[in-house]
Amino acid sequence: MMTTAPWYSGLAWLVYLFWFAIGLAVIAVVILFVIDISQKRDPIRQNYPVIGRFRHIFIKLGEFFRQYFFAMDREELPFNRAERVWVYKAAKRANNTRAFGSTRSLTQPGSIIFLNCAFPTQDEDSVKPEALTFGPYCRQPYQAPQLFNISGMSFGALSAPAVEALSKGAALAGCWLNTGEGGLSPHHLAGQCDLVFQIGTAKYGVRTKDGRLDEGKLAEVASHPQVKMFELKLSQGAKPGKGGVLPGIKVTPEIAAIRGIEPGKDSISPNRHPEIASPQELLDFINHIRNITGKPTGFKACIGSYGWLETLCDEIRKRGIESAPDFITIDSADGGTGAAPQSLLDYVGLPLKESLPRVSDLLYRTGLKSRIRLIASGKLINPAMVAWAIAMGADYVVSARGFLFALGCIQALKCNKNTCPTGITTHNPKLHDAIDVDDRAQRVAAYHASVQKEVCTIAHSCGVAEPRHLRRFHVHMINEYGISVPLDTLYPPTEEETQEALEQAKQCRERFGAHGDCQQNSREAG
Repeated sequence: MMTTAPWYSGLAWLVYLFWFAIGLAVIAVVILFVIDISQKRDPIRQNYPVIGRFRHIFIKLGEFFRQYFFAMDREELPFNRAERVWVYKAAKRANNTRAFGSTRSLTQPGSIIFLNCAFPTQDEDSVKPEALTFGPYCRQPYQAPQLFNISGMSFGALSAPAVEALSKGAALAGCWLNTGEGGLSPHHLAGQCDLVFQIGTAKYGVRTKDGRLDEGKLAEVASHPQVKMFELKLSQGAKPGKGGVLPGIKVTPEIAAIRGIEPGKDSISPNRHPEIASPQELLDFINHIRNITGKPTGFKACIGSYGWLETLCDEIRKRGIESAPDFITIDSADGGTGAAPQSLLDYVGLPLKESLPRVSDLLYRTGLKSRIRLIASGKLINPAMVAWAIAMGADYVVSARGFLFALGCIQALKCNKNTCPTGITTHNPKLHDAIDVDDRAQRVAAYHASVQKEVCTIAHSCGVAEPRHLRRFHVHMINEYGISVPLDTLYPPTEEETQEALEQAKQCRERFGAHGDCQQNSREAG
């Protein structure tokens, strides 16, 4: 005959387990107490044993809890929740309209406001942004079809599925993808998109064993029909004055083979190209690359001091206009997706709001604006900032972090480690295998389409037919008193820019009649 244990015997076991767990917890606390009170490295833990450990835990968890529970929509840096959510919705083709007014402060100093026209441009009068030509003196010039493109992010900094998704998304969008300084990988080629090959200071992918330029490898890269242009990186916004950093844990055998370095060791680029120590040598090196590849070649830099640019323009006029770089990419001091020292992140280099108009004015003043294409880079993830960059003189805009958000980045701030929870910046297969390449490619293309569409919407609201007709007088910036000031007052245009604006205003009036009077919002056109 079977007997059953009384119900209270099971409860007794639970009581025993409870007190056993309590005992283990007490023993653990005692051990931690002894460790903390006897160590000398951390005075907080020595003075407040065990409890002092919670300080480090809260510091680590604080950055994650803030974005979900405590921060307002417009508070966070480098990107706030409102900016991220806009990208997420655009990438999913979700409804991106808002109700009950803007949550953005319209009196915050530094904020921008576009001046709407009383007679906006209608859809039938709009013009598709022109595909401008890069490298008219090259053997293989490039016509870039899209205004908005994907900035440099290396395979190494990004995982293989993330790069493949960007490549396929760029092909769907018809825009270019910059390889970043980590070399050309099969993942960049996977989508058959247009590529800009970036040559960093370590010359990954086109280097000799001692880090110099390997002309044979450069010619081999140029032979790929997808590679349309070459970008010589002098510096980047995250760390001007310091080379790229890829931690050894992310240098897999595949990445090492592509870059031409040893696996498992930190990959640190020099802080400049050893071949380039002057504007003259910069032009020499650009022309050397262009002669080997036959393709448009320019350079990327975060601008700090800018007297060297004056010297560069003078040298171009001496040598002839064909010697000029085919483009200049200006990176903002607040740019950057990878590892960088905080001292450089926070304190070195000019933000794009200052450097872009200065370089644009210099090119206009020296007669080189139509020869050298100007590309703006740095925190330009939403349509308003893209439109602002165009109004300030950029011919094209590139973004890295905007497309990372489109891939699914949650701003976990783990880009410099191998623990990215979304799999975008890690080479841990358990994490990056969660990326559905085809789905994320669709999101990249959708985000791109949304940005370009809304940039055109802003331009039409200002009364111009296409974004490149936007000028500084179409934009106001809020000053320290909370009052808007025209950008052509803060950054007076050159005589050449003024003449160009007058000509466009004349063409606008001839085409649209009274509608064209919106172009008269500047002192110069008035």
